[in-house]
Amino acid sequence: MNLFNKMIVLTAMFILANPSFADTVPSPTKVSAIAMVKPSTKQDLKALKLIVSDFLQTYAASYPGKVTVNVGAIDPYLKLSPCDDAQAFLPSGSRAWGKTMVGVRCTSPSTWTIYVQATLNVSGQYLVATSPLAKGQIIGAKDLVLETGDLTQLPVGVLTEQSQAIGRTLNVSMNAGTVLRQEFLKVVPVVLQGQTVKLISSGEGFSVSAEGQSVTKANEGELVRVKVASGQIVTGVARGDGQIQVGN
Repeated sequence: MNLFNKMIVLTAMFILANPSFADTVPSPTKVSAIAMVKPSTKQDLKALKLIVSDFLQTYAASYPGKVTVNVGAIDPYLKLSPCDDAQAFLPSGSRAWGKTMVGVRCTSPSTWTIYVQATLNVSGQYLVATSPLAKGQIIGAKDLVLETGDLTQLPVGVLTEQSQAIGRTLNVSMNAGTVLRQEFLKVVPVVLQGQTVKLISSGEGFSVSAEGQSVTKANEGELVRVKVASGQIVTGVARGDGQIQVGN
């Protein structure tokens, strides 16, 4: 019997004589269980992608259409410490529209920041000219039709509701099929300089009004300065009915 076989026989005899010794040898199952409870030392990248997706969905909740978010891949070799409360944010110069970049920041227990590419698409309706329209023409309901598409692939300022265009005057000529944009419409001031206007101020349990004279002209929603009878200059928001909203 060679030396190797002798060692095997002696080992077997020792285990038979000391059965409790076998219990001290970890089985493959025990080793696996120990490995499973070992705490992770890396940040879960799937969790970070979910944070980015939720952030963009919430940010775009008021967009005029169905929002779809696709978060790009994060480098799997990126070594980030686990984070208790990772927060997503829009970096300076980025916006939640089309192809964008979202930052994710960790401040506890470690400090790190990464940037993740994402695409946000908005499927919605937009206005298109049904026929050639001339500069100076007042837009009517028959001049427009609603089409559906990805709004993020269209120019900035696309109009999405007929109420935004009907009754407005064009400041450019348009061909049939042209997408209607805000800049194509003539802006008409709702308050002219020197016009007599009505100041409205209201709150919980009260409402007061007074007349004044506008110092400047303004479009709807813009700030306008008004001179009241006492000579004081008051600033308010111009409304379509010629009224000026002061305060809340």
